[in-house]
Amino acid sequence: MKNVIQSKFSEEDRVEIRNGVNSLMALIEGKVAALNEEERLKYGSINEVNKLFVNKVKSYSDESPSLRSPDVDWVEFRADYDMRAFLESQIQSLSSVVYQLESTKKLHDYDNFQDSLIDYNYTQYKKNAQDSGYS
Repeated sequence: MKNVIQSKFSEEDRVEIRNGVNSLMALIEGKVAALNEEERLKYGSINEVNKLFVNKVKSYSDESPSLRSPDVDWVEFRADYDMRAFLESQIQSLSSVVYQLESTKKLHDYDNFQDSLIDYNYTQYKKNAQDSGYS
């Protein structure tokens, strides 16, 4: 199987994609965190059960505001909750884009490797035939 993929990105498309990524990076600069490995371990992530717990607390606080703990900043709780939902949806969208880009890159890598093998075999053939310059 030769040439399993040919991307349809024109040079203009490439420039637009590059500019879009650069715009996104500029837009989020200073507004997002980049945890190091130690911090990732410290803060971890909440699992699905704990997400359900947070959702339930939010639901109860919305339904019965008079029963909320006065020790929680509910405005901040809501802001964190809304931002988390927004970020999750953006991560899912970007993950889909990254998956497709990685898949496309793999197919181009495959094509490059197959063509490299053909060229190598050709060079070996010419070397064995003692053609000038191939040894």
